[in-house]
Amino acid sequence: MQLAKKKALAAKTLNVGKDKIVFVNVNEIKEAITRQDIMDLYHSGAIKIKESIGRRKKIKRNNRRRTGKIKKKVDVSKKEYVVLTRKLRKYIKFLLKTKSIDNQKYKNIRKMIRAKKFKSKRHLNEIMGEI
Repeated sequence: MQLAKKKALAAKTLNVGKDKIVFVNVNEIKEAITRQDIMDLYHSGAIKIKESIGRRKKIKRNNRRRTGKIKKKVDVSKKEYVVLTRKLRKYIKFLLKTKSIDNQKYKNIRKMIRAKKFKSKRHLNEIMGEI
């Protein structure tokens, strides 16, 4: 067996790369055939593993605050409005589909939703009972 194949076997056995394997005593290594032989040679000191060098730490880049980087925070009241409006519009669309309300009533309720007349879905149902 060639030394390159022995090195590959040692790398596989010791779970390191081929480049990290160093043979100290070549004569003993030529006789090794099995993984157990490789492990015995490693424990005896005939095979050594190089220390890992590591890598340089990446320096964090300073992100500049320019026109493309500025993110505007959305107003909380606007978020609440959007959530409520979507919920109510979906609900009245469902009512229109099930023919619980007619087209004219649907349009009026949509206008009322846009004008923030309803606080919740329950409030919408209460007022629909009156209309």
